[in-house]
Amino acid sequence: MEWVQTIAVILDSAIRLSVPLLCAAMAGLWSERAGVVDIGLEGKMLIAAFASAVVAFSTGSAWAGLGAGILASVLLALVHGFAAITWRGNQIVSGVAINMLAAGLTVILGNAWYGQGGRTPPLEGAARFPDLTLPLAATLRDVPVLGRLYEEAISGHAAPAYLAFLAVLVTAYVLKHTRFGLRLRAVGENPAAVDTAGISVAWLRYGAVIICGALCGLGGTYLAVSQSAGFLPHMIAGKGFIALAAVIFANWRPWPVLGACLLFGVFDAVAIRLQGVIVPGLGQVPVQAIQALPYVLTVILLAGFIGKAVPPRASGLPYVKER
Repeated sequence: MEWVQTIAVILDSAIRLSVPLLCAAMAGLWSERAGVVDIGLEGKMLIAAFASAVVAFSTGSAWAGLGAGILASVLLALVHGFAAITWRGNQIVSGVAINMLAAGLTVILGNAWYGQGGRTPPLEGAARFPDLTLPLAATLRDVPVLGRLYEEAISGHAAPAYLAFLAVLVTAYVLKHTRFGLRLRAVGENPAAVDTAGISVAWLRYGAVIICGALCGLGGTYLAVSQSAGFLPHMIAGKGFIALAAVIFANWRPWPVLGACLLFGVFDAVAIRLQGVIVPGLGQVPVQAIQALPYVLTVILLAGFIGKAVPPRASGLPYVKER
């Protein structure tokens, strides 16, 4: 049953690698469903990772770090909301500015406070989220195939990972089955009709932006306080843009977004295991080719099977109230 163990290990790694993407993708989904384009996901995750690592190191509490990460990300999201919603500025420019601000600010503050080139000191003990063992994981491990998968792949992740998957369920339910979700989707399609019904377009969009910031805070905190043992400059490494691509390929729907993020996580996990593999007749595959493999395969598969992506009609368009 060695193959079962191999699959379980790959799935375990895939879930860990997909959590930051999933948080950012859900964040972008909320924002864009309300008509606010947000390419500043990268910056919000980065500021959340930095704030969470700083507070977790100072207080010795990973949960305090999570709160700080979410707060920092929401504040940056409100800056984007103020520029894009209140002042009706260019949403792309605002998102780029947030990315640049976060990239520079985290390095400057990190170097000034700790003198380690922008890094924070290593997090240990209660300052990091421990892996949680789900009920019956040890009992079911001897069950063929499913027991091993449950014990190895599904159990044994940190609390933010489970919160990220819970966010998918909540997002899917709220957007489809609640009044708030219906109004939010309507704002992204026809804000004038929502305004005519006496509902504030600005406040609905601000609500979506705040939720976007909270989810980015969860993803950034997971990277710094759970997956890693502290903050590193530019540690997001393009995950915000990959998440945006996942949202577009998945046609702004929660469950396909989950599938796209998990698909990338599987490819990334397989690529890690392939490093150093020697191909007969070709020799050792270059590391750069292996690292590029998940990106290439994900784009090819998603572009080939998802079809045409149709964004919300009011996406990226500031709403001007008719007088």
